[in-house]
Amino acid sequence: MNNPYNDIINLPPYVTKHPHMSLYDRAAQFAPFAALTGFGALINETARLTDSKPELDEETARILNERLKIIEKNIKLKPEITATYFVPDKKKSGGSLKKYSGKIRRIDEFARELVFTDKSVLSIDEILFIDGDLFKNIAREQAV
Repeated sequence: MNNPYNDIINLPPYVTKHPHMSLYDRAAQFAPFAALTGFGALINETARLTDSKPELDEETARILNERLKIIEKNIKLKPEITATYFVPDKKKSGGSLKKYSGKIRRIDEFARELVFTDKSVLSIDEILFIDGDLFKNIAREQAV
């Protein structure tokens, strides 16, 4: 039988120096177009919850000030404390409560900051509660 394609039917397959594209990459060319780029991230950001900053009542503020004075008196001992503080959110109103534990190096009264031995800094205005062994010992002494 005389076929017009006899000259190319038995040729070896086409060889290229470039590797073939994977089926996954080839299918990605036909993926749907995302017209609203970033819209999903915006929805997630809006749905993210933040807490409002708790207001200190007079009694809690008094206790916090007493504890800061106790720290200041014992600053040479570099007391270890755990501070609960409020971190304002950078993108929306509100924020979150965090805890930090460490040894106090100094109290910067001008900047109103607690400076720790690892060079971490907490704003006194954002601190809601301070706890530590230093205060437990003092509470026992006052009870006796």
